[in-house]
Amino acid sequence: MKDIIIATKNPGKAKEFREFFAKYNIKAVSLLDLQEEVEDIEETGSTFEENAALKAEGIATKFNLPVLADDSGLMVDALDGRPGIFSARYAGESKDDQANLEKVLSELNDTPDNERTARFVCVLAIAIPGESTIYKKGYCEGKIAREPKGDHGFGYDPIFIPASFAQTMAELTPEKKNEISHRSNAIAQMENWIKEFNR
Repeated sequence: MKDIIIATKNPGKAKEFREFFAKYNIKAVSLLDLQEEVEDIEETGSTFEENAALKAEGIATKFNLPVLADDSGLMVDALDGRPGIFSARYAGESKDDQANLEKVLSELNDTPDNERTARFVCVLAIAIPGESTIYKKGYCEGKIAREPKGDHGFGYDPIFIPASFAQTMAELTPEKKNEISHRSNAIAQMENWIKEFNR
């Protein structure tokens, strides 16, 4: 069985990737599973791609193993694409999910329903020592609700209503969310790469 490191300390995200890779008989370990403490890599890039690559390449070099890193966020059209790459720390460095979504809601307070369009974006970077980094990108289109609803998911899920749904992402079952999420759309594009990797 091959191993891949998932560059995350987020248990929810680690679980999603672990379940996905298990289907292909690949063992995915997160930074939480490693014996050695891994320092947070500063996300100094100006795009999702740059930030994902910084994490993947830095950790791949350290452990000499394939590493998958993702950088994802929420882009709101009425806010000129914000919070974007600053999604996790939009309301401050403390990375407070509740404060972040409240800031988005307050900034959209006077925005009519038909102008509250938004999308989740996920960029995956796969770094293998000695090879060029591979990128895959996924989207989930939708709009921003007037108030938070639901207790599944994390981040901006309670205020994001996916296209063709009436509920927020946080009101959907984890299974349904995984079917339509930006992360699963990006992961789906990895299928061909996984077949090569598994040879």
